[in-house]
Amino acid sequence: MAIALHGIWPLLQVFDMPTSLAFYRDVLGFVIKQTAPPAAEVEGDQFGWVWLMHGETELMLNTAYDPDDVRPERPDAARVAAHGDTALFIGCPDVDGLYQHVLSRGVSADPPVVTSYGMQRLEFLDPDGFLLCFQWSVPTINPS
Repeated sequence: MAIALHGIWPLLQVFDMPTSLAFYRDVLGFVIKQTAPPAAEVEGDQFGWVWLMHGETELMLNTAYDPDDVRPERPDAARVAAHGDTALFIGCPDVDGLYQHVLSRGVSADPPVVTSYGMQRLEFLDPDGFLLCFQWSVPTINPS
């Protein structure tokens, strides 16, 4: 039996949903596909879970603290320590354009680089410290 697979949708636990949603929606251009609770039941962006899309790229955000949990004033260092071990690699044909776009919206990022494996890559962190890596293959030039 052949098993059909259709994409992968990472789920990131976020400290502050409105902050993370503003970053992914308002800075990077993701749109909301679905929320829990439904948007009509929520004031502002106080969702517990959000399913986002940007073209063929899909991502889910889930608040690390349910409404009846005691949420600390700041992210728990032990909880977020492993965020540095998580990287999302996202295809982006215009890495230079994305770099200019995120800089204009106040995101801290170093200029794109070309990797040893032939990809132009731009990296920066999201509000929770997850590494986002946008890359695209650099055309090779064949000398004639």
